[in-house]
Amino acid sequence: MNISLSTLALLLTAAVLQAAPESAETQSAQAKKLADGLRYQQGEIHLRGGVATIKLPERFRYLDPADTDTVLTKIWGNPPRGEQTLGMILPAESGPLDADTWAAVMTYSEDGYVKDDEAAKINYDDLLKQMKEGTAESNQLREKRGYPTVELLGWATPPRYDAADHKMYWAKELRFGGENETTLNYDIRMLGRRGVLSLNAIAPTSQLAAIEKATPALLAMVDFQEGHRYADFNPSTDKVATYGLAALVAGGVLAKGGFFKMLIVGLLAAKKFVIIGVIALFAGIKALIAKLRSRQAPGEERA
Repeated sequence: MNISLSTLALLLTAAVLQAAPESAETQSAQAKKLADGLRYQQGEIHLRGGVATIKLPERFRYLDPADTDTVLTKIWGNPPRGEQTLGMILPAESGPLDADTWAAVMTYSEDGYVKDDEAAKINYDDLLKQMKEGTAESNQLREKRGYPTVELLGWATPPRYDAADHKMYWAKELRFGGENETTLNYDIRMLGRRGVLSLNAIAPTSQLAAIEKATPALLAMVDFQEGHRYADFNPSTDKVATYGLAALVAGGVLAKGGFFKMLIVGLLAAKKFVIIGVIALFAGIKALIAKLRSRQAPGEERA
């Protein structure tokens, strides 16, 4: 019996909420029904009233904010968000219930123009050390709130900044709750005139090669419209962000609020961050797998 990570996340959420017990087959059927009802889009997509545009190649497809919310909360089992995303981009050949799927969830933070004059001066090894210390300090709060601890293992992909296009991307490797399997947190940031467009992908680390392969296409297909681009900044009228590139990598929204050392807590607590189901999943995945296997019919092959 093959059960995807996304389905397991849904089952775990049901258990946490003490919902009425249902068979694994029923829960999988409910998730499949939701997934079958998703309305995928391709071609040219306009985001946030024309602030940015996606031009999707054939090998990718898009879900709007409503369907993205269905995936994040009802299929992948995340807590409801305080604000809508701008949607998500997925590979055309996979869906949210496939075990090897990944998705880039888009958000926009209108915090002002982020200066990039420090780009060449950032020591990312030192920054990683600070982030690890902040992550370790945050674990007491995470445990108090009932979430698994997080260990920041290092860069899966070191930060890279394209000064010509004002786009930055990097990936962190994380371990939740002492599990053997590690998690990939892949981040893309696109700087604009009034804020930052973010694409966040969280997946098993085994998906790094697939996401790395897709990154050039993601960087090329999403961009700000004329009038909203980085080069359109007007120093006389436009707001400047209170953080720079280093804080953006570490967790810019938290840093500007004086919570620099909280860092990865933002994955769970801050509205500006996307929470993917794997965060909740690792807290009880072993027990769930054992429970699901115990329900199998005699002679049924185990995953």
